[in-house]
Amino acid sequence: MRLPFAFVSRSSQSQVFHLCSSRRALLTAAFDTGFFRTSAPHPVELDYDVLYPRDGSNKERPLVILHGLFGMRRNWLSLSKAFLRDLQRPIYTLDLRNHGLSPHARPMHYEIMATDVLHFLRSHSLSNVSLLGHSMGGKVAMAVALSPELPTGALEHLIVADIAPSRAALSTEFQGYVDAMNKIERHKVNSRREAQEVLAPYEPDPVTRAFLLTNLDTTSQPFKFRIPLDIIESSVPDLGGFPYQPGERSWPGNTLFVKGAKSKYINKNNIPITKEFFPNMSLETLDAGHWGTCG
Repeated sequence: MRLPFAFVSRSSQSQVFHLCSSRRALLTAAFDTGFFRTSAPHPVELDYDVLYPRDGSNKERPLVILHGLFGMRRNWLSLSKAFLRDLQRPIYTLDLRNHGLSPHARPMHYEIMATDVLHFLRSHSLSNVSLLGHSMGGKVAMAVALSPELPTGALEHLIVADIAPSRAALSTEFQGYVDAMNKIERHKVNSRREAQEVLAPYEPDPVTRAFLLTNLDTTSQPFKFRIPLDIIESSVPDLGGFPYQPGERSWPGNTLFVKGAKSKYINKNNIPITKEFFPNMSLETLDAGHWGTCG
């Protein structure tokens, strides 16, 4: 049974025996009512796919891929096959928490999502990993690289697609997508055409609409979204953030940032900040937008 949280056991009353009886009684009552009870976020078991090279190796210098917000691992299937053909290395694609087939769990911020990925790497005995993340997945990948819990030798290369380690509110389009998805569920739609009609005022691009609607479970009547909209909506402020300040942490390994030429997520204002975190970084630009860079 998977549990999204592990509860910290409350302190023994013997630890406060030296307090006067009135204070001891007050503390005991507080413990009994749960006032001081805290919970520590626990990593979830991420669902994944893996493609093996010809030699059958599933451990040697793997490429691990993290999708963006509203994405899932299956968005990367065709690219994963191309990477496998060109690199001849195992390719792992993960569903991050609250996406795809991975568990739904609070909280949903970059530290705990990085903990999920680190737990995955340890559980599968992966080392010398090349970690690739797009958008939200790129921030998760950066948080993994900067984490004090990163084991020595775990990470060989970091590739970040069209996102920077900056702190700013998410673009309003993302909140609009959540609003549209909630509206689709409220309208109890029973066809993709109806869902497209509800979503169209929020997103004019049909390709992006089709991408967002990959989260729609069409086996239910009426249609429902597989992703937990309530958790994602409450996490939008966290997803605009980043767990570290410039100068607080850095990762010296080989790091590639890929910028979409038609996107502003990597720009002249946040490139200096990015270099503070990743001094051995290089930057490449592709003729693409934010969604066109990766899935």
